[in-house]
Amino acid sequence: MTYFIDPFGCAKNQVDAENMMAYLNKTGWAAASDAAAADLIIVNSCGFIESAKQESINAVLAWRKHYPGKKILLAGCLAQRYSRELAESLPEADGLFGLGDWACLSGTGERPLLSLPGSAYVKISEGCDNRCSFCAIPLIRGPLKSRSVKELVEECKALLGRGIGELCLIGQDLGSYGRDLNGPGGLCGLLEELLGLEGDFWLRLLYVHPDHFPLPILDLMEREKRLLPYFDIPFQHGSEKILRAMGRQGNAESYLGLIKTIRSRFPDAVIRSTFMTGFPGETQEDFELLLDFQQKASLDWLGCFAYSREEDTPAYSMKGRVAKKLAAERKSLVEEAQIPITERQMDRFIGRSFDVLVEEKFAPGEDGLYLGRLPCHAPEVDGAAVILDAESLNLGARVPCQVTGRSGFDLQVRPKVNGISRR
Repeated sequence: MTYFIDPFGCAKNQVDAENMMAYLNKTGWAAASDAAAADLIIVNSCGFIESAKQESINAVLAWRKHYPGKKILLAGCLAQRYSRELAESLPEADGLFGLGDWACLSGTGERPLLSLPGSAYVKISEGCDNRCSFCAIPLIRGPLKSRSVKELVEECKALLGRGIGELCLIGQDLGSYGRDLNGPGGLCGLLEELLGLEGDFWLRLLYVHPDHFPLPILDLMEREKRLLPYFDIPFQHGSEKILRAMGRQGNAESYLGLIKTIRSRFPDAVIRSTFMTGFPGETQEDFELLLDFQQKASLDWLGCFAYSREEDTPAYSMKGRVAKKLAAERKSLVEEAQIPITERQMDRFIGRSFDVLVEEKFAPGEDGLYLGRLPCHAPEVDGAAVILDAESLNLGARVPCQVTGRSGFDLQVRPKVNGISRR
């Protein structure tokens, strides 16, 4: 029996899909290279916002149209959140497989990886206790459940043993790690244990809530260069009124203070964030405060989303709803304003040397052109490094390069030979 997984959603969903693959492989199933060769098609869904939900449902409908005789399973967040409704309204799916059905499948360093070569996501916790008023994650994945330090160290050790050179730690909020455990240490304690592992690897942190950012990790980062000064901090807004309605405790001043603290200690610090437009009650004045915060923060990378009204969240029944068209227009304005900011932030790396993680051959048959990432690039969401004038490179390897230019958001780099950039 063979299966094919069609993955949707975030990196946490990707790890779920990898764990599912590991389980299926151990129980006698084999992964098919494409859906046409599979006996079972699994849509691993996202249920976070309306557009993602519709995308997952459309995938089930499309697979059913293409392969009317195959078994199709809807798994993941959407199946978890709407199991009863979908069982009645989506006959195109032969079954639903939510998160609780296989939550016992803990992460393992032996699982198949869906990442590009050289990198792996490590999910350190499940669920969330922050209860932001717009967010459905606690409804889907439940309260915070941190994995043990021992289990995580073993997983990372196994991944490093497979040649992985970048470990990306993920969770709904890394700063909350360990609060549900009795032992001391929290995120810093976990990082110290992971940095005790042998090897020249990158350790990247993805998603830390700004209201309880663990400042001691900066001390650790100064001592340990393998812990990259890359910060994924979802500030969401610059209006204190909107932040309070979102369930956030900070404001533009405190968030700018955090940014200043990080950059004063790490000149090469890269900060990614997300903003949300159209939250209930957002006036033009609130939006102007967001734009002002954006300019002052001068973030390296930014994603912006229009508010999605999600059932059973506190924000669902809030007054002052913003028209979808207006929320979308404000989103576009934020994105346009970010272009020169990101370009300026990337320009500061031109002329400097960094290791580049080689991920892809740019075009089959085209010699000397590869794609990769610098420390300033998280997987999938940021720009890339275009590696020029390169001889044969091993995918997944790190190569010393010099940044020689920029094209859009992407940086152009050239490998260094005996300390000299190849030109």
